[in-house]
Amino acid sequence: MESQSLVLFFILGVVLVGGAILFSTFVPPSSYNPLKFEPYECGIETIGGSWLQYTVGYYLFAIIFLIFDVETVFIFPWATVVREAGMTAFIEILIFFTVLGLGLFYGWKKHALKWE
Repeated sequence: MESQSLVLFFILGVVLVGGAILFSTFVPPSSYNPLKFEPYECGIETIGGSWLQYTVGYYLFAIIFLIFDVETVFIFPWATVVREAGMTAFIEILIFFTVLGLGLFYGWKKHALKWE
């Protein structure tokens, strides 16, 4: 019975999504305005191309932020069970901080933390 309901769920999903796509293709919006497809930035028309190249430093800064953001997610559960886990959990979190510290040190040596 479970496989039948899964197949029915899949077919119903395909039908609903396909129906929505067909409906949006054949029924245009009532207030069609070609200006809606123009790029918008503060009400001023853009001058020149819209493709910009960013330096790698911005991406490195973002990756370092994500690393330390995810670190915070891992520290909260560890902090709730540290007393029950004992010295093993403490040593494991020291290894975790050491690896993150090495990543921070690498980013510092590569000047990824300088915002230019």
